[in-house]
Amino acid sequence: MEDLQSAVNAHFDQMADLVEKLSAEFRSGLKPTYENLMGFFHAIDWQERWLICLLSFHAILLLLVFVSRRNINFQMFLFLAALGGVYLAERLNRILASNWKSFAGQNYFDANGVFLSVLWSGPLLVIAIIILVNTLFSLCYLIVRWKRAELKHRARAARSKEE
Repeated sequence: MEDLQSAVNAHFDQMADLVEKLSAEFRSGLKPTYENLMGFFHAIDWQERWLICLLSFHAILLLLVFVSRRNINFQMFLFLAALGGVYLAERLNRILASNWKSFAGQNYFDANGVFLSVLWSGPLLVIAIIILVNTLFSLCYLIVRWKRAELKHRARAARSKEE
């Protein structure tokens, strides 16, 4: 029994070392990504009015999604509008890149569209995913209601057949 106990303890120690090494490797691999992301956010002047309006737009849209969660038709409109905004992001980036001096303090709009992808398309995609998950939950609820109604109907039909 002691041999089994020592073998199990040795195995747990070995697994703990393996998890610790894997965790350290994972953190060291993510450090450059984290530094680049923090550099990206520190390079942005968050006091610019148009950025505040953009973030307010996303917050209001998210609030609208939560308030209208029971209205599936309106949710589908918001879903398509959000995906349409993502679809038009490349054109929007080109337009904003050519006119940035009229509304921004610096040119955030590079040829790859990283800035617009992070601050425009990213939040719109998150909102679209929230709408999609809400729609799936609503559909599951609807299927359950439908099955219950079907079972009640079958029970009534069986009762009326017996009588």
